[in-house]
Amino acid sequence: MAWFKRKDKKIKELNKKSIPDGLWNKCPSCKEIIYKPEIEKNLSVCHHCDHHFRVHPSVYLDLLIDNGTAKRYYKNLSSIDFLNFTANKNYKDQIQKAKIKTGENDAIQVYHGKLNGEDIILGIMNFQFIGGSMGSVVGEIVSRSFILANDKNMPFILICSSGGARMQEGAISLMQLAKTTTQLAKFSQNKGLYIPVLTDPTTGGVSASYGMLGDIIIAEPGALIGFAGPRVIKQTIGQELPDVFQRSEFLLKKGFVDCIVDRKNMKETLSTIISLLA
Repeated sequence: MAWFKRKDKKIKELNKKSIPDGLWNKCPSCKEIIYKPEIEKNLSVCHHCDHHFRVHPSVYLDLLIDNGTAKRYYKNLSSIDFLNFTANKNYKDQIQKAKIKTGENDAIQVYHGKLNGEDIILGIMNFQFIGGSMGSVVGEIVSRSFILANDKNMPFILICSSGGARMQEGAISLMQLAKTTTQLAKFSQNKGLYIPVLTDPTTGGVSASYGMLGDIIIAEPGALIGFAGPRVIKQTIGQELPDVFQRSEFLLKKGFVDCIVDRKNMKETLSTIISLLA
């Protein structure tokens, strides 16, 4: 159409520069469009509304563990499809794709390191690996971590992020609730300090086991925390739910978590708790 073309040929049009994909994120809370490198500088927290984005385990590792002190444990444990589970997706294929996507063998990493000079055992769940679901390997690693923390007489801090038990492993995945809580109870009986940090989301079997059984339970702001999801509960009881239902702030008000801590303050808060209780 000629009517919107530039008439004055002396005015040159600048070549439009293409903007690379992946440089901008939309905050799901306040809907602001944010430059991705700026979010990453702020520990993946929206500087407009304080929304805490889901992050890779490396963010928590760098945030909490003193530089050069981390030692990895249980890296080579890997899930297998012992039930030959097939539904809409083949479980073997899901495991392989998750390994390629994350570069990890399963949905948790465990380290021994120092937090402000204090020795700790740190576990970090990875929601990008099949929704952070707890199968036999996650259950085994969490159980071993309680034993490790007990043997080394160190606090155990576990960053939780999970959709719950891994249904592809059937009853074996549900057995991990009892397995992990048994080791947690032994650790507690020996006066061990256990601090779960509940991030978005912490649901299902993880919230029904080690996620909610800490000496001090910390949650990040706005994290979804619960057993069944709000949609299931709404359909079951036939009632509307509050907008903040199953969010950190709602659980704090009801007494299910002890405190809500911004990501930027997490290391100092944990350091203070350890100095007082460990």
